[in-house]
Order: sequence, then structure tokens, then C-alpha cells
Amino acid sequence: MPRDPWDAAVFAIRGCRGTPGMQSDVFMFLGTCSGSWKQMTGEQRSGSIFRSWNGASKPTDIPPTATVKFLGAGTAACVADLCTFPLDTAKVRLQIQGESKPTKSMATIHYKGVLGTIATMVKTEGPTSLYNGLVAGLQRQMSFASIRIGLYDSVKQFYSAPGSENASILTRLLAGCTTGAMAVTCAQPTDVVKVRFQAHVRLTDGTKKYNGTVDAYRTIAKEEGVRGLWKGTLPNITRNAIVNCGEMVTYDILKEMLLKSQLMTDTFPCHFVAAFGAGFCATVVASPVDVVKTRYMNSTPGQYRNALNCMLTMVILEGPTAFYKGFIPSFLRLGSWNVVMFVTYEQLKRAMMLAQEAWTSPS
Repeated sequence: MPRDPWDAAVFAIRGCRGTPGMQSDVFMFLGTCSGSWKQMTGEQRSGSIFRSWNGASKPTDIPPTATVKFLGAGTAACVADLCTFPLDTAKVRLQIQGESKPTKSMATIHYKGVLGTIATMVKTEGPTSLYNGLVAGLQRQMSFASIRIGLYDSVKQFYSAPGSENASILTRLLAGCTTGAMAVTCAQPTDVVKVRFQAHVRLTDGTKKYNGTVDAYRTIAKEEGVRGLWKGTLPNITRNAIVNCGEMVTYDILKEMLLKSQLMTDTFPCHFVAAFGAGFCATVVASPVDVVKTRYMNSTPGQYRNALNCMLTMVILEGPTAFYKGFIPSFLRLGSWNVVMFVTYEQLKRAMMLAQEAWTSPS
């Protein structure tokens, strides 16, 4: 039995298409549902019409569980990485440009702009170079995003005062910093390997530095010790605490404002606008730390004493503008990544809860 008159109309009209004599039956059928229709709000009615017309699934009223958020966040982040990985690789190449003297084989390679970097890489190293470190990147997202995004709501609720409906900005910032730091601590080795793959320049006829992801973990641990896999943890914690606050807190606040002001409903346009704003804020505040993190994680042993020395060296040799090297690809990547991730995440949460509801409900 359809749940509202619009569902009933669609059902009945499809069943009696081309049969004018059944119009009275259609109206009688609609009347059986009119009571529940009158009790619905305008938003519920419009949502019902839209879903029935387009055949979309109806959102469940059951809030997503922590497990659903954990798995959904990791999966959504992997989807976003697959879509935006070439931009991330271009960003890394622009960030490390100028930190060391090029070898003879690299003397003529110079990156300029996002499209120029991508074109140069495809020409000199082949198109697959744009996805160097993808396996490590997906490993990173499944462990990293699952924690910093999937556990954000749970940690925010933990920090909130008992009985409070809306968390304060300070509580949200604290939750963002906490999950960001937790994620880095667990997933740092995957980030190190990903950056090494992306930063490594290999000409078409050159040799590989690492023979696969597993070999990269093994080689780094052998040459630099196990601590080498956690190289740059402190700047990465700083960077991801800032990024997580920029992304999660901004998205959380923007989405809440859009819904409260009734400018948008909890659908794709709302998720898109909130995610785009979150990506821009995260790029602006995190770019300096991101450049230092990339330089330090990609450095050879002894090149920098610590992350602070890396930062000071950049300022002395290249000036303060070096902190915003690769800003455009950073924003293109982080902005598009946030849009794909948050939109996918919201849909996955809804789909997983609908599947769980259908599985547990009696047939």
C-alpha cells in the first residue's frame, strides 16, 4: 500500500493508463490516504512527491550507527581519492619543487601550474605516474578517514554536555582535533609511502625506487628504521587537526545553518554547498602546514633536523610564499575531494541504514 497520495497516484495511474473508466477508482484510492497526507508537513509532502516521481529511496528516520559512519566514511573517502588522485599528485610535485638540486636526468623537468604539471608528468613518465601511490592512498583512506570522519559525531557527542541538543563551536573544534590526531597516529605509515610514491620522479626509461607498496614499506623500514614510517608525525598531526577542523566543523556548521534557515533541505544541493565551503576553508588554513609536512616526509635522512628546521629553511631560501606553493591544485583537489566524499558519505549512510532497516524488519 502506498504511503501517501502521490505514491498512490503514481501507482494507480501506471496501473490504469489508457483506461478512462477507472478514473473514479483512482480518486477513491487517493481518498483512502488523504488523512495521513493532511498530517504531513510541507517539507515531507514535497519530499514525498520528489521521491515518488524519481523512484528514489525514502530516507530512514533511524540515525546512522557508529559502525555505519565508520565504514561509510572510509568507503566514501576511497571513492573521492579515486576521482581526485591526479590532482593530489600534481600538488605534491609542485610543493617539493625547488627544495633540492635536480639530477642530470631531471634538469629539464619543471612544473608550472596544475595542468602543466599533469601534462609534464604524462609526457615524461607516462599517464600511470598520475596514480603513483594509489594503493597506499586507498589504504590510508580506509584507516584514516574512517577514524577522523566516521568517529567525529561520536567524539563530538562525548565532549558535549549531557542533555545539550546543539554542540558549541569549541566542542566541535575539539572533536575535530581529537579524531584528526587519532587518525594520523594510526595511518601515518600509509601517508609516508603515498607521498614517497607521488614525489618520486621516474623517467619513461628510468628505474623504479620501489617495487610496489609492500616493498616501499619494507625499504623505508630497512633504510630509515621503523621510525622512518612515522616520519613527520608531528607536523602531520598538526596539519590534519587543522584540516579536520576546517572540513568537519565547517561542513557541520554550514549544513546546520542551511537546514535551520530552511534555505535547503537535507539533500544533494545542501551537501554540495557545505562540502565546497569546507574544502575552501580547509585549504586556506592548512596549506602552510601541508607544504612543510610534504617536504619533511619526502626529505632524505639528515636533510632537515626536524619539522621546525624544515619550515625555517623554506622561509630563508624561498620566502614565506613557499608555504602556499601548490595552493591552486590543493584547493582543486581538496575542494573536489570534499564534494565527492561528503556527497557519497551522506548517500552511503542513508543507503546502509535503509538496507539495515529492510534486513531487520519482518517481511
